[in-house]
Formats: sequence, structure tokens, C-alpha cells
Amino acid sequence: MTKTEKKSRAKKSYSRKAYLGRYPYNLVSSGNLEKYYQTLTNFEFLTAKINHPEFGVQPLIEDYDLIDHAETLNNPEYNSQKVKSLKLLQDALRLSAHILVTDKRQLASQLHGRLLNQEMPQEIQGLLAQIKQKTTTPWLCPLTNSLTPPGGRLIRTLTGHTDSVKAVAVTPNGQQVISASDDNTLKVWNLADGKELFTLNGHSNSVNAVAVTPNGQQVISASSDDTLKVWNLADGKELFTLNGHSNSVNAVAVTPNGQQVISASDDNTLKVWNLADGKQLFTLNGHSNSVKAVAVTPNGQQVISASDDNTLKVWNLADGKEGFFTFIRNLITKSKLFTLNGHISLVYAVAVTPNGQQVISASFDNTLKVWNLADGKELFTLKGHSDWVNAIAVTPNGQQVISASDDNTLKVWNLADGKQLFTLKGHSNSVNAVAVTPNGQQVISASDDNTLKVWNLADGKQRFFTFIRNLITRRKLFTLKGHSDSVKAVAVTPNGQQVISASDDNTLKVWNLADGKQLFTLKGHSDSVNAVAVTPNGQQVISASFDGTLKVWNLADGKQLFTLKGHSDSVYAVAVTPNGQQVISASFDNTLKVWNLADGKELFTLNGHSYSVNAVAVTPNGQQVISASRDNTLKVWNLATGEVIATFTGDYSIYCCAVAPDGVTIVAGEQSGRVHFLRLEGMIS
Repeated sequence: MTKTEKKSRAKKSYSRKAYLGRYPYNLVSSGNLEKYYQTLTNFEFLTAKINHPEFGVQPLIEDYDLIDHAETLNNPEYNSQKVKSLKLLQDALRLSAHILVTDKRQLASQLHGRLLNQEMPQEIQGLLAQIKQKTTTPWLCPLTNSLTPPGGRLIRTLTGHTDSVKAVAVTPNGQQVISASDDNTLKVWNLADGKELFTLNGHSNSVNAVAVTPNGQQVISASSDDTLKVWNLADGKELFTLNGHSNSVNAVAVTPNGQQVISASDDNTLKVWNLADGKQLFTLNGHSNSVKAVAVTPNGQQVISASDDNTLKVWNLADGKEGFFTFIRNLITKSKLFTLNGHISLVYAVAVTPNGQQVISASFDNTLKVWNLADGKELFTLKGHSDWVNAIAVTPNGQQVISASDDNTLKVWNLADGKQLFTLKGHSNSVNAVAVTPNGQQVISASDDNTLKVWNLADGKQRFFTFIRNLITRRKLFTLKGHSDSVKAVAVTPNGQQVISASDDNTLKVWNLADGKQLFTLKGHSDSVNAVAVTPNGQQVISASFDGTLKVWNLADGKQLFTLKGHSDSVYAVAVTPNGQQVISASFDNTLKVWNLADGKELFTLNGHSYSVNAVAVTPNGQQVISASRDNTLKVWNLATGEVIATFTGDYSIYCCAVAPDGVTIVAGEQSGRVHFLRLEGMIS
């Protein structure tokens, strides 16, 4: 390349960068709003910006905020309908940001899956048309709006932890979020853009709780390694460790003056620490079982603890003067004020209203209770969760309570009358923790699905889900009885004469479909049999098991031909190519494997999923494999090369998939109950 050519290329690169970076701003500044609307609904511009190494999805999201300046309202080109369209598009990008950061190729499928709705504005409809026209590489095109649409309560998902997220806290200025995880780390996030700022490493076991000092300068973490750690929030460095508990530390709270830390532990005690030097001041003894939660009243004078002994205890942290309570004694002498009894199972979390007048407790009896702190009387019970309530938070105005539950949801309650306002659905596993931003507008939740989600606490629009139901009822012919445990899978031979069943009793059974009689039992697996497939010629059966193997059986006599070994964990699913020459298996070890059916040898491994692979299907032409995973993705693979052709990411784990006879229409089922209808487009015939 000549010097002139290099100079020309550099100039073009600079011009491209300037265009993508400054063009929307320049349009708004110059008052050319019509062109601004067109640019931010232009799919080629969106694609170019998120793929440019200097930009990405967050700078693109921020471009949609330019229209919010007050002076634009007086511009004759200001169009509220078009602004609404831009905000919907911005919300859709924000919902998909955590996916697009790692896989920019999914821009088309993510926008299509969130915005496909006949009621969408003209600008959005135009963008969807562009997506189909302009996308030339293979992609999975949603045929329905099966992803969480924009305009609802969910704002953003934060991903990065490698295990369950157990706790979350927000800094007093509302700018940062700190999460605590079973992966032994804490992470600090920028709430505005969802970026991870840094990771706090130091604990040797799960981090169960986190608190921030009132000045926002320090973070205190509580861990199953029996310690607490104090961190500098500015640089993420560990300041010191608080040693003293003899068992896991479950909860932590900081006094309003920022001078003391109170910790709750499985050793049945609470400890009070001096935050300045990390020294232990004293221990609060009184519970007869693990202490799971702790809170401090806004005036800093009382501590409320919740325990596995099914009680809450109120402690005097101030001068310990005797009041009108029966059990008031001095906290300095390590005594309780009174006990709140009412839950029928262990109390796992507790919070105090900002005015210090009420206490809210959360229990494994699936309820919350609201108590009067003055006299310890129960005001009312909040019922609605279908599983344990793990955490609670109160809005800064003291009017609402948000609860997090093992039923995968959060619920928002009116504290004045105890009525449920609405439910926040989006997590695919237990919700362990919840926090509210200081302005009371956003909620952050932490879950066993390894994510945090940011929610809009204001009113959100209804979500639209797609469900499939079988509307045809057929009478039963007969029942096949013989297994001694659950039947996990079933397959029918191509001639329709035999049925093969797979069971948790570690066996398969072959049945005559004409009369329901059992022909023989296939024994050989040492654990549950999860899946079964029959070769196209009907001569062989392939089974997949929790014992980590697949077995190939002769259907004529029920004899085992050989065992396919290679997976390092349970095998969940199996499929056979239409020509009957290859077997594809899906495993809990996050991989798929392709096997030669003639000799049982492994041909190659398909790596790409980050969590267990739940299902597998093969296209009718035998050229592509579709896999569904708990990492929320569906992938299409080239069976000849083992390469990923296209990926689609849902909102929840994907548990099943199937391919239509046309070979390009794919159906995938989510843990949420949604069904995704996708079409593989952009393939060269």
C-alpha cells in the first residue's frame, strides 16, 4: 500500500468516526430534527455505530437522549409521535444492551423480537422493514414479539457474575450499584450505562450481603467465610477485614452516622463494629438460631434482627434507657428490647421505614408482615408470593415495599393498606435481593439466574406474551405400565409399530404400540435416562443419561451395541441426522458432541454455550443443528464445520426447540412460558 493510499484510508476512517460520533448531536444542535429522526431509525447507522470499535451500544443509546433538551420543544420540527418512536427504540436497545455488548450480530433479531407489533408507530414499522431488507448475513428472525417489549418496567440487565447474585446495594448518590455473589466476589456497576466498573476480590466463600456507608465512600461485605470486609469504593481496594464470627455472616447494616457496622451470623449472634478501625465493640446474644437479617432505625438508636428461631428482636443501640416495654434493657449490656412473634417459619429479611415507625419482615412462610415499632404490634400481613420471601426494600418516601422471592418475582406493595400494587416478572430463578435508588424511581434486583435487573418503578405498559396450547382433546387408548420411576422421554419407531420409553429408573422399555405390551427392557445405564432417539431406518435406539453417557441399542433384540463416552456431565438430549449416520448429544457440560453412529467414535465437539444445553434438533437436510441452552440462547450450527451460523438470545433459559419441515422455521420454548417462532434468514442456497 502506497503512502497516498494509507493517508486516504486514514482520512476515511477519521471521517467515519466523526460521522458516527457527532452527526446526531450536530443535527439536533442545528435544529434539523427531521434528519435526526431519520438517522436514529436507520438500521445501517445503528449497525455501524454499535460495531465501531470507538463506540458500541451505550453511545448509541445516549444519542436518543439528545432530543430531551428543553430548546428542542420550540423547534417547528419537533414531533411528539416521532420522539415516542425514538424512545421505544432506545428502550429496546437498553433491554438488549447486555446481549449486544457480547454479540453485536444479534442486533437485527433483538430489535425484531422486541418491536414486532402491529400497534408500533410508523417509524418503528419502517425500521423493521429495513432490518429484513438490509440484513444479509444469516440471522434468526423472530416471527412474533416474543421478547420483552420496550415501554415496560424492566430497564436493563447487568451480567458478569458467574454464580447466583445474593445481594445488591445502591450508593447514596444513586450512581453506582454494588452486587454480592456466590462466585465469592462483589462487583461495582455504573447505573447509568450498566457498565461494570471493577470487581472486589478477597472473600474465600460466597458473599451474602453488602452495605454502603452514608457518605458513599466505603462498602462493607458479609461472607460465608465468616468475615466481613471493608472496601474503598473509589478504587475497589480492601481496607481491612472484620474477624470474630464463628460461622457464616448473613447480613450487615451501617448506622446512619456511618460510625458503626452491625453484622448478623449463623453463629446466632450479632456483632457491633467500629468502622474507623475495624475493632469489635460488643456482641448481641439472644437468638437461639441463625440470625439472617439486620436493620437499623433511621435515628440510629435501635437495631432489629431476624432469625431462624422465627423471631425478630429489637435492640437499643443508644443509651438503653428503660421505656414502657416489658423487656427493655440496655444494649450495652447485650440485651433485647422486645420480640416480634407472628411468622410460622424463619424470618429471612427485615427493613425499617424511613420515618422509623414501622418494621417489615420477610419470611420463608411466603409472607411479609408489617409491625408498629413503638409497641411491637403486627399491623397486617402481605400475602401473594408462592414461595419464600428472601429480601425487602422500602422506597425513600416510605409509601411502598418491594419484596423479592424464590417464586422468581418481585412484588410492589402499598404500605398504607398492605395491598399488592403489581408484580415484576423477568428473572428466571429465585430473586435474592432488592434495592431502590435514592430517587425512588428504579429498583435493582439480584437473582440466582446470575443477573441483576433494573426496573422502572413508575407505571409500565403491559407486556405481550405468546403461549401455545393444544386445543385438541383425544381419548386415551391404553396405559403402558412397567417403569418404577418417572418416565422422562418417549420415541416412536418410523413404522409406528413400537414405542421406546426412557425413565428415572435407569432403564428404557420397548413396547408394542398395537396392544401396549412390553417387548423388552434395555438395561445398562447407571442413572436416569433423559432422552431417546430412533434411527431413521428404525433399527437402532440411542439413549442419553445422567450418567454422562449415551448408549446405542439394537432394536431387534434389545442388545447394547456400544457406549458413547466423552461428556464430562449429564447428557440431556440426543438427535440423529436424517441419513442415520451421525448422532448429536447435548449436555450439562455446556457442549454438544457429534458422533459417528457406525463405530461410536466422537467426531467433534460444538463449543459456544456458557451453560447447560437442554435440547437439540437437526434440520431436515441434515446440514444444520439447533441447540437450546440455559444460557438463554438458541444457536444454529453448521454440521459440516462445527461453526455457529446464528444465535438468538431470549429473556430466559431456553429448554426446547424444534425445526419445521421447511428447515428454516424454528420454534423454541422458554422457561417463562413464552414460545419463540424464528426464521433462519440470510442463508445462501
